[in-house]
Amino acid sequence: MTRIVVVDNHGQFTHLEHRALRDMGVESEVVDNETPPSEVEADGIVLSGGPDMDRRGESAAYLDLDVPVLGICLGMQIMAAELGGEVGSGDYGGYADVTVEILDEDDPLLGSLYPETRVWASHADEVKAVPDGFSVTARSDVCDVEAMSDPDRELYGVQWHPEVSHTEAGQEVFENFLARCE
Repeated sequence: MTRIVVVDNHGQFTHLEHRALRDMGVESEVVDNETPPSEVEADGIVLSGGPDMDRRGESAAYLDLDVPVLGICLGMQIMAAELGGEVGSGDYGGYADVTVEILDEDDPLLGSLYPETRVWASHADEVKAVPDGFSVTARSDVCDVEAMSDPDRELYGVQWHPEVSHTEAGQEVFENFLARCE
C-alpha cells in the first residue's frame, strides 16, 4: 500500500489533506514540520500549506528524500524558495475562488484536468519565478504561477488547495500525484 506523509506547516487545511488521502484508501500520516526526514518512511510527501515561510521548520529537507513531493500553497513556495526560485507577496491576498488555466496537457499532475478549472486558493504569497528545471503548468488572472512541475525529479506544486470541496478536480490532482508514488 502506498504510504504518504503530510508535513504539517501549521496550515488550517492540513487535516483535510490527510483526510482526503485516507478517504482514497491511502495510508497517510501527519508529521510536524520539525520532524527530521530521516525519521520518516514514505512513498510520497505532501508539504502542506501554512501561515508563513518563517514557520517552515525542516520542510525543505523533505525535498531530498528521492520520493515524489507535492507542495500545496506554502509547500509550493517552500519548494520554489529552496530550489532557487523566487517567492513574494501576492497582489490579491486572502482566499478566493479562482479559475486556473492548465498550460501543459502532458503534465503528470495536471494534464488530465479540464483546460480551465475552478480552485480555492490563497494569494497572500506566490511563486514569482520557478526554479531551474521547473515549468509553469497553470496560471490565472490573479497569479502567473498557479502550479509548477519538475517531472524528472517528481516535484510538483500547486498554489491552490486540492483538499477542499471548493476546488474542482481536487481528488484528481491527488490521484495523479499518487500514481507517481507507486
